[in-house]
Amino acid sequence: MTMATACPTEFEFLEEGFTARDIVEQKINESSMTDDRDAFYVCDLGDVLKKHLRWVRALPRVTPFYAVKCNDSRMVVSTLASLGTGFDCASKTEIQLIQSLNVDPSRIIYANPCKQVSQIKYASAHGVQMMTFDSEVELMKVARCHDNAKLVLRIATDDSKSVCRLSIKFGAQLKACRGLLERAKELGLDVIGVSFHVGSGCTDPQTYMQAIADARCVFHMGNEVGFKMDLLDIGGGFPGSDDAALKFEEITAVINTALDKYFPVDAGVKIIAEPGRFYVASAYTLVVNIIAKKVIMHSESSSDDDEEDETNDKSLMYYVNDGVYGSFNCILYDHAHCFPILHKKPKPDEAMYPCSIWGPTCDGLDRIVEQCYLPDMQVGDWLVFENMGAYTVAASSTFNGFQRPEISYVMSRMAWQHMQQIRLQGIPAPLDDLRLADVSSWCGQEKGIEMPTKTCQAHVA
Repeated sequence: MTMATACPTEFEFLEEGFTARDIVEQKINESSMTDDRDAFYVCDLGDVLKKHLRWVRALPRVTPFYAVKCNDSRMVVSTLASLGTGFDCASKTEIQLIQSLNVDPSRIIYANPCKQVSQIKYASAHGVQMMTFDSEVELMKVARCHDNAKLVLRIATDDSKSVCRLSIKFGAQLKACRGLLERAKELGLDVIGVSFHVGSGCTDPQTYMQAIADARCVFHMGNEVGFKMDLLDIGGGFPGSDDAALKFEEITAVINTALDKYFPVDAGVKIIAEPGRFYVASAYTLVVNIIAKKVIMHSESSSDDDEEDETNDKSLMYYVNDGVYGSFNCILYDHAHCFPILHKKPKPDEAMYPCSIWGPTCDGLDRIVEQCYLPDMQVGDWLVFENMGAYTVAASSTFNGFQRPEISYVMSRMAWQHMQQIRLQGIPAPLDDLRLADVSSWCGQEKGIEMPTKTCQAHVA
């Protein structure tokens, strides 16, 4: 029975009640009928919508500027553009992508403190004014190449309690900020605010409290120098799945308290953030196929009938058709820990063996899982990896000639209609109008579907 029905638009809507998991199962069944059991993704764009509604509820004063570098899928950024988010771009190419969706330049922040001169000129020519800096050299480049820049001073934070630390590369120390602000004034530049990033995988929400307090100090410096400071950018670092050590709402509770203390509503300061993984991590499910297997015998079993001895005496090496040079680059670049879900549910009494999982390339570095416990599976079986939307497809390569997995996008009819309401009215309907557990009902290939390009100003400060 097909899960899709014809639709007069560019998409196919699925029958009511089907979810993204059903699409995974359907594609596994279809692929299992052939030898072309290629790895594939299913992306639930309805999950992106759920995250947006969750953001609006938890951080009503903060406008999200999605970090394009996290996942630059045109379908994802089109969805977010329709929802009215802004965008954090780090390069000319990312700016081009977002502007190709007819997003107004005011909804873009060029949030790279170290920019190539030609790309600063590109931003200037295309109306992108907001951009970050953290050094005098950057100020001098901007003064030479951009007539209307609205500069945001990025400050360093204590990111010692974050998995991915950024202040070792970016951010001015507090003691250097006044000098930078005075230099900007001398150069005739306009500094409109302050930004920071506490790093990804932050385990202490109080880091945000201190960073916001530091930003308030820099606002005072800027006002004393003569700037009208009215923008605060609290960066990213928000978890993208609920199994993170620190929950999203734990972080936002601290942020809201800090904002009320240091940047109350009547201060007239616009507040933005740069979430990336928060929006897309849980939306993507990756499915890979076992293409090879190796059994390693460690010693002879004391008894042929002793299953416990057997599990101790052998281990298994599984080779799958995606690896660290592809989707699992997040292991190398993003400190990710990826563990599979079995497609075939094991029997209650089925033996489990110590296993390692390897990618398809000829490089010995291409190891996905060093050790886990799995049953004795066969070539052609499937493994499922959830929460694979952040810093995966965006940095994947085709090393050794292995192609990137195909991506199918799904969304429920109800989620789609809710998106249209947000897009057309600029105001989200009440959360109760969307069944958050039912968000997967249309699908199609990335290159075959077009999202609306008309933008709105929902939640844009």
